[in-house]
Amino acid sequence: MTAELRHLRAFLAIADAGSVTSAAAVLRISQPALSRTLRQLETHLGARLVDRTTHRLELTDEGRRFRDKAATAVAAVDEALDPARLRPWPLRLGHAWSAFGRHTTPLLRRWKETNPQTPLELLRVDERTAGLLSGKVDVALVRAPSIPREAEGLLGEWLCNEPRVAAVPADSELAARRGPLNLAALAHHPIALNTVSGLTTLELWPEEIRPDPDSAVLVANTDDWLGAIAAGNAVGVSTSATAEMHPHPDVVYRPLAGAGDVPLMLIWRESPVGSGRPGHPAVPQLVRVALEVLAEDEQGTR
Repeated sequence: MTAELRHLRAFLAIADAGSVTSAAAVLRISQPALSRTLRQLETHLGARLVDRTTHRLELTDEGRRFRDKAATAVAAVDEALDPARLRPWPLRLGHAWSAFGRHTTPLLRRWKETNPQTPLELLRVDERTAGLLSGKVDVALVRAPSIPREAEGLLGEWLCNEPRVAAVPADSELAARRGPLNLAALAHHPIALNTVSGLTTLELWPEEIRPDPDSAVLVANTDDWLGAIAAGNAVGVSTSATAEMHPHPDVVYRPLAGAGDVPLMLIWRESPVGSGRPGHPAVPQLVRVALEVLAEDEQGTR
């Protein structure tokens, strides 16, 4: 049997719905037909993608890895068959938070000047790889520790290192301190953690001063992260890009000593995997423009 696009769509529907019954309803086909399609795909791949032994259907390890590849493939086909894409092919640049920091606007302006034939679309996608693995973008700005170790077929370019900062309520004792803060100063406060696309985890703190995990304030995006800190419910750790892109009247950003810088990278998928070529032909030009913007900023600050 040769796997077809319908097999990928069937598998993704099952993965998203969490059950064959719900996925069959979404696809408007019978449950037995969908089960047969899934078995055909598993036979073709020589691997079980779905664990049916649990009370709720779950993906196997192989299924989770294949899900990213299937989503990318389906997104690529949908884009190729989209009549609107016969016009100029936009380059979709994803970011999970804070984009390119203070360099975001210069990058967008420079791109518009030098590449008017290829629109650059900046998209915030609340995923660790900013929509790259799910096929929502062509290239992504990612803080390096957020890249899944199991991700395959990715290429990347290091852009710069961003220093970490502490974000604290403006009326707090921490905000009144002079100079940089450190991890120990934050350890006795609830920590706001973006568990969907954020970089910071409690593992950042040494074990002997690690904050209480039960007091952590869990959020799903940068807006809620800022809201929790502004309300005085927590403190947070991010990078200088967040301070540049998300000023808030009720949040004070302070340099964070001893926490280490965070690499910022542009990452993209090979197309096809193993070819060494990016999926969108304009990706190399975007890398060049980003590095030019950084170099000019560095010269301007000397």
